[in-house]
Amino acid sequence: MDPRAGSFGTAADAYERGRPPYPGKALDWLLPGGEPRVLDLGAGTGKLSRLVRERGLDVTAVDPSEGMLAELRRVLPDVPALLGSAESIPLPDRSADVVLVAQAWHWVDTARALPEIARVLTPGGRLGLIWNVRDERSDWVRRLGTIIGSAEEGREPRMGPPFGPVETTEFEWAHTIAADALLDMVASRSRIILLPADERAAVLAQVRQLIATHPELLGRASYELPYVTECARATLL
Repeated sequence: MDPRAGSFGTAADAYERGRPPYPGKALDWLLPGGEPRVLDLGAGTGKLSRLVRERGLDVTAVDPSEGMLAELRRVLPDVPALLGSAESIPLPDRSADVVLVAQAWHWVDTARALPEIARVLTPGGRLGLIWNVRDERSDWVRRLGTIIGSAEEGREPRMGPPFGPVETTEFEWAHTIAADALLDMVASRSRIILLPADERAAVLAQVRQLIATHPELLGRASYELPYVTECARATLL
């Protein structure tokens, strides 16, 4: 896994406050059979795990950052949370019916991860990928992207043997977010976390200026942040 993925642990609280959930329709598509045992790989603070848990399914969370796992354990104390990565999953063979990877597949070394994911899946199990992508057709969201960088890198659903053909779909929706949470969302991005402190402060100041001046944001307590949620899935052959 890309070592930059470990940077999120230093901003786990901002990640939890600022990152959006995932739309229910996306979960319906990724879990069409209500498979009982789900592995949330690269789980972060548990944004996806809690939605799986709310459906009455068993979920195990794995993440390479102890900081992120500490926050996950705080908000989801009943969910097993284990230190590990897509390339080294701390679970026995055939222990999951579905493996889900949310907002993290671009960090993964697929040549090492795909055999490891196949190992922990039951025969005919499924790998599902999901990304929330800000919809920059909105003017203020596009301007935000010029400040903080546009959509997450490398969202191609890179799969392959031993998995079958890849299916894809997407869902448009909007997340209601307050100004403080918007700033937390910005602060939780890896490219912002890794900036020197003065550069990070300058980026956040630009975002505050956008909030204070853009007509779609000015004077509002909260905003509708539009997303396109991209999903991919493939079945273990």
